[in-house]
Amino acid sequence: MQRNPSVTFHRKVQWFDPVLMTAGAVIRLAARPPILRAVLSTLGVLQPDDYLEFVTEYISRGTERLGESWGYADLLTVLQAAASVLEPEAYLEIGVRRGRSLSVVAAACPTADLYGFDLWIPNYAGMQNPGPEFVRTELSRVGHRGRLTLVTGESQQTVPAFLADHPELYFDLITVDGDHAASSATQDLRNVLPRLKLGGVVALDDIAHPQHPELARCWEEVVASNPSFDTARYSELGYGVAVGVRRRSDP
Repeated sequence: MQRNPSVTFHRKVQWFDPVLMTAGAVIRLAARPPILRAVLSTLGVLQPDDYLEFVTEYISRGTERLGESWGYADLLTVLQAAASVLEPEAYLEIGVRRGRSLSVVAAACPTADLYGFDLWIPNYAGMQNPGPEFVRTELSRVGHRGRLTLVTGESQQTVPAFLADHPELYFDLITVDGDHAASSATQDLRNVLPRLKLGGVVALDDIAHPQHPELARCWEEVVASNPSFDTARYSELGYGVAVGVRRRSDP
């Protein structure tokens, strides 16, 4: 299992667990105003749609009115927080859509190698979903300079095939936000977790979405019950997000 050097250190005698990051720390950092402002800055240079405009106003109002006391977190703020600490070399994302999450990671770490998997279904969830070339344009807006790999198809087939073709590839940061059916989300998580570096972070979006209660069960079964992971969830506002940090190699 590869280690992430930005969150581990090594001595002849290791008194404590070498992984400094915890899932709770990621969520606490994700809720801090500087992280929220960084996300707003990135969103401000992307092509707007109804959802982006709503989220921008929502975060702006909460930050202005409640400041440090607000405590809001979502997938974007979690990725901003994790990327700011991990400085990822490689980031994998299932469920790219318009590239907002990829852009947050790219803005925080412009040289990171990004790997995105999606079907790019037109007008997904009633909103425009222009496809991979649009995502490439969005990433150029935030100054991304690393490698970009975008794969079209069902993630339950494309992700394992891609990983089999790249056995040397491990990731500092992973997002699972694809098909929300229980079987699909479970398989997506099982496919990517073996490639998460020691000290790396995995996030599952919409953990508290009222239309997808199965996601919480998937997270519990696959990640939270795994003794190799430290996990935490945020569900106070919005649709929630779950965070896992690989604390040790699998037994």
